[in-house]
Amino acid sequence: MSGAWKAGTGQKIERLYAWVATEPDGGEGVCSMLLGGVQMPLIGADMARVESLRDHAAFVARMSGYPVRLVEFSARKVLREAP
Repeated sequence: MSGAWKAGTGQKIERLYAWVATEPDGGEGVCSMLLGGVQMPLIGADMARVESLRDHAAFVARMSGYPVRLVEFSARKVLREAP
């Protein structure tokens, strides 16, 4: 999906983007922010959404001291469908 997502247009998610922190041992984790008492992962299916989360990712990097990178995940595989 390129550009911004638009409801009602039949667009499919072709890739996901996530702000990912790397720990000193090489382990990785998806960054998140607290929003209204709920943890929200810093992920999105369009670049406009993930770019809007850049300041939150920078905050995670400053507070944790870990490098934070924007990562693209593009292999799609349906594992199951909710009942």
